[in-house]
Amino acid sequence: MKILIVGSGGREHALAWKIAQSPHADKVYCAPGNGGTRLVAENVPLAETDIAGLADFAARENIELTVVGPEVPLTMGIADEFEKRGLRIFGPSKKAAEIEGSKVFAKQFMDRHRIPTGRFKVADGFDQAKKILASGEFGFPVVIKADGLAAGKGAVVCLSQKKAEDTAGEMLVQKKFGPAGRRIVIEEFLRGREVSFIVISDGMRVQPLVSAMDHKTAYDGDKGPNTGGMGAISPSPFMTEKLFNEVMNTVITPAV
Repeated sequence: MKILIVGSGGREHALAWKIAQSPHADKVYCAPGNGGTRLVAENVPLAETDIAGLADFAARENIELTVVGPEVPLTMGIADEFEKRGLRIFGPSKKAAEIEGSKVFAKQFMDRHRIPTGRFKVADGFDQAKKILASGEFGFPVVIKADGLAAGKGAVVCLSQKKAEDTAGEMLVQKKFGPAGRRIVIEEFLRGREVSFIVISDGMRVQPLVSAMDHKTAYDGDKGPNTGGMGAISPSPFMTEKLFNEVMNTVITPAV
């Protein structure tokens, strides 16, 4: 089987490394790949956002399965384009990927389906954001999140009103994250352990994967700004059977 992996990060390196070990994998390509993927696959000079180019390559090379790592091509509709051409691909449709591509959509989706989530409000202007922050509804710390994809750096924990207003201004006025920050989510700060709970779904059934925990902050001791991830462990030591069942019943089942 010839397999194409889309992306250029550490996640795609891990995918390529593991997929290449499968007895079903005769040839693995990575587009565009990186120095690590070059050791286990053949890198292809195609950007992850070149949807038409990737589909053309998959058709030309008779790729039997494409696996998409990054969120951006998924939110651009790569799965829809591949399926339209009759090419097998692992990844959600553009519509389904919106739950990852827009925090506003995700929060409103959870609210609508009564999935537990922190209290929040949406602001699409700086004056509106300042008014929400000044109301004292959320207190401090408070979390400011850019609506769109920001490489894991779009969520900021603000300890004071000044920090919160400065952060909102950076996103809404200074356009720090470009179009991703045209709207922001102002959300209550929830203190606790973070566990990643991931499932594979065909829209009807779900298959849970092993839990994980990533280290988000840039420095040791939970210090510094959030990043796309400085490292991870799996499984999470905090994922108990009770918590597993609770997540399945209150989050996964209602979402699907």
